Parts: sequence; structure tokens; C-alpha cells
Amino acid sequence: MTSADPASISAVPGLTVGHWTDLPRATGCTVVLAPERGMRAAGAVRGRATGTRELDALNPRHLVSHIDAILLTGGSAYGLGAADGVMRWLRERRRGLPLGPAGVVPIVPTAVIFDFDLAPGGKADRWPTADDAYRACGVASADVLEGTVGAGTGATVGKALGPRRAMKGGVGTWAARGGDIVVGALVVLNAVGNILDGTGSIVAGARGPDGRFADALEYFAGGGAPFGRANTTLAVVATNATLDRTALESLAHAAGDALARRIVPYGTLFDGDVVFAVSTAAATPATPLQAEALAALAVPVAVERAVRLARGLGDVPGLADGSKP
Repeated sequence: MTSADPASISAVPGLTVGHWTDLPRATGCTVVLAPERGMRAAGAVRGRATGTRELDALNPRHLVSHIDAILLTGGSAYGLGAADGVMRWLRERRRGLPLGPAGVVPIVPTAVIFDFDLAPGGKADRWPTADDAYRACGVASADVLEGTVGAGTGATVGKALGPRRAMKGGVGTWAARGGDIVVGALVVLNAVGNILDGTGSIVAGARGPDGRFADALEYFAGGGAPFGRANTTLAVVATNATLDRTALESLAHAAGDALARRIVPYGTLFDGDVVFAVSTAAATPATPLQAEALAALAVPVAVERAVRLARGLGDVPGLADGSKP
């Protein structure tokens, strides 16, 4: 991608993205940095197995009016500590909530995925640290890498039938524009469900013994139990439109609805899905409906790119390798 690619979340001016990737240990983290003045934010919890930090700061009723970064990380709850590195990086640059003589407190909402499915030996013994997230901040730019990178390094999709029947997930991004208003999406895809394309066909997901895709809904409806209990899709939806935090909360839910059109099933008991919505408020006010419509265009493409650009890891195939069910 080129700088400020019009087809990535960095199409929203001022936003940058940095990854830290550990391929041998199948984990990583991804940071979305706000402009220096911060950004308005809200969120929507769509799954029921979440791991988060500073999520309260996204409530429209919360005192904090702006955030400074969002961290998406592997390592389940262990990975939440990586946010300390983002805070340190921001504090060194005096970016955060001003507290007078006390200095600043950077506000960094954080969410995790459970990426231990691909851990060597299947052990929960590695995760991104504060130093790793600090490094991700240091390389953040408008050039947004996709696929098996950052928080998507250990991600998989279609886990209804077990890890050997799953396929590789990853990071995807896209943007849509309506006049001066831009909405960009970044998705970390680690879903128990299958991934559909625009026609409703499965492009990545659980593979049966014959190598063909299995219908996850039919499998669960028949009483089948998913492999494992922790799967997560995380998304950041960003816009330059001037939206208040109540409108941003609605935007986050609309983005969740868009995710549900490409991830089937979505937001289950076994998914920790969280959607963040942010505004740099650099453009003229937009109607919430316009921003939500643009999100509905950008999010599904970001989901599909997350699997189409993901390379296989270990014995889990990826579409970017030319793997087919």
C-alpha cells in the first residue's frame, strides 16, 4: 500500500497503524494511533467472551471525551498488559488526558483475541508484552499491512470442526467515501464462524473430512459443539466526519451488523467480538445514516481481505498461499 492509501483505514487523515508480529510463536499486536489531538470514540460489545481494558472510557457518559490509541492484541487476557507499552510511547510524547502538573494520562482502550490455537504445543505461554506494543507504535504509519500480521498473526476462522479443519484468519482493511466523508475499517478476524463473500458463498471456514466447506450453522443447529471456547473478531471503524459519541456508538453497532453479513455465525457465546468506532472530527458533520452506510460498504471488504491476504501458519492453510478447501 502507498501512504494514506484511499482503500485502508488510513484514508482517514491523521490515523496511523503499527504492527508487531511474532510468526514463530503465532502472536502479535496492532495499534491504531489517533492524531495528536486525540479522537472521539465509542464501542459495541457484540460477543460474549470478551477480554478488554479501558472499555468504560468509550461510554458516551464517561468523563473522558477523547482517546489516544486503540490496541488490538493476541494472548487473550494475558495480552492486555501490552497496552502499558502504548501508554509509555504516548506519554513520552505528552499525548493523553491533560492533568496539569501531573502531566498526561494516555487513554488506550484495548481488546484481545484468543490466539493460542496456533501456539507451539497449544500452550498459553506467550503473548505480546508492553515492549512489543511500544515497538508497534514506533513503526506506525499510513502504510497498513494486511494478512498474517500483527494481532492477526495467530488468528484462525471456521473452527466449528476443530483446529485441523480451520483456515487462517488475519488483518484486513478497507475504506469507503461519500463526498468529503470517509469511513475506514480495520478488522482482526479470528472467528468460530465461516467467512462469506458478497454472493453468500463460503470463502474460508471449517472443512469437512472430504475437504469441502461445512455449513457451521447446520452443524451447530444439529447440536455440534465448537472447538475451543475463545474466538474473537475485533474491528475499528474510523471516520473524519464530525460525530458525537452517541452517534459513534450507533456506528459501532452498524459495523457489527456488517460483520454479521460476512461471518456466520457471528457474536456467539464463544466469540469475544468488540467493535470500536472513532472520529477525528476533521470534516463537516455528517448524518449518522451516511456514516453507517459507508461502514456497511467498508467493513465487509475488510473482512474478506483478512482471509484472502492471510498466509498459512503451521498446518492451518491460508488463501494467500493458494490454499483451497
